[in-house]
Amino acid sequence: MKRTYENIPEQVRAVKSEHRDQMEILRSRLDLLSGTDKVLMTMYLLNGNSFRQIARVRGVSETSVARKVHKIARRLTDGQYIQCLRNRAKLTSGQMAIAKDFFLTGLAMSRIAVKRSLSVHLVRKALRDIQDLIDGVARRANAS
Repeated sequence: MKRTYENIPEQVRAVKSEHRDQMEILRSRLDLLSGTDKVLMTMYLLNGNSFRQIARVRGVSETSVARKVHKIARRLTDGQYIQCLRNRAKLTSGQMAIAKDFFLTGLAMSRIAVKRSLSVHLVRKALRDIQDLIDGVARRANAS
């Protein structure tokens, strides 16, 4: 049986509430992931596996699993790819693919260039255009 503590300080409650909100955001954005990233986050978020359990299954250290989970969580919650999805009408399909590779998957520009058969210069230009769009949307939102 779970115990409830009535004397929890308000600051601790606020931190726990924020943590719960972050977990819900991560759970709702799990479908954006694919491959091993999705499996890893599903094991951690939905199945409740610990870093130690996941590390045993993958044959790596707990530290590397924790680092990977935190990296993926940061990419899912930073919102840059979400802004791209919200403004997909203003982006080409190629720009959306580059945005997904860069903001969600975390690939380097050189790896994206190889994957998409583009030059690094074109990938850099596309990312600059995407970032300008995201920044413009943010400026308009702050001005309102």
